[in-house]
Amino acid sequence: QVQLVESGGGLVQAGDSLRLSCAASGRTFSRDTMGWFRQAPGKEREFVAAMRWSGGTTYNLDSVKGRFTISRDNAKNTVYLQMNSLEPEDTAVYFCAGRCSGYECPKSFAYQYWGQGTQVTVSS
Repeated sequence: QVQLVESGGGLVQAGDSLRLSCAASGRTFSRDTMGWFRQAPGKEREFVAAMRWSGGTTYNLDSVKGRFTISRDNAKNTVYLQMNSLEPEDTAVYFCAGRCSGYECPKSFAYQYWGQGTQVTVSS
């Protein structure tokens, strides 16, 4: 059974940093594109970042604004999202997504596996 388990979320103040982790089990994702999405209350799920197996990255620059960095450790089958200078607008449930098929990796429909999400709340 394939599982993606996110961790690292929490309640922080504006300007703080958090590092989210996504630990995968049940299959290796070392050759797959992995992504991070987020969903705020009352809003659609939004693409945050993706990383190809080769190391190439894609970011939603409108929301990330150069503050977030995606990385991966294939030996640990884990993907990370380092979030700096957090803003109240970053408050959302953050989801890890695994195995993007094709080239539409900023789109949620392109991913085969999803984690349950981790809550990030940023107070002003």
